[in-house]
Amino acid sequence: MSSFQTEIEIAASKELVWLAWTQSERITKWFAPEAYLEPRLGGAYELYFTPGNHDTMGTKGCIVTLWEPQERLGFTWKGPDDFAAVMNHEGALTYVLVSLSEQEGATKVLVEHFGWGDTEEWEKARAWHQMAWSQVLGSLKKALEAGVGELCCTP
Repeated sequence: MSSFQTEIEIAASKELVWLAWTQSERITKWFAPEAYLEPRLGGAYELYFTPGNHDTMGTKGCIVTLWEPQERLGFTWKGPDDFAAVMNHEGALTYVLVSLSEQEGATKVLVEHFGWGDTEEWEKARAWHQMAWSQVLGSLKKALEAGVGELCCTP
């Protein structure tokens, strides 16, 4: 099964990075404008990229597949509507693993995205996601390192 990795180092604690990935009110500050997250194994991991619309451009129906607090988070994934025909139906969902490790006051975030097929359409979806995960991690880094707002504070 094909996969790729994207990583970034963020000048923030593992706890704050973990909360940014696992709380609905925090993930909307850097990833998607709306979210419904149930922070537990088997819970919902739904991000909505068009506010008010839960039927397109989102991860409706995706779930948490791995829950190791402040270490690793896994979830199923749906791509943007452009790739829905190839990757957004039962049996063809991809999955994401987020691993955190703390090093000298910073947190390394490693995103691994698995489950890619080998057709031309799958390759287009994979290439788009490689670009998108780099942007998403950059957004997380910028939001956490700004040191302001909800993301910078422990609840």
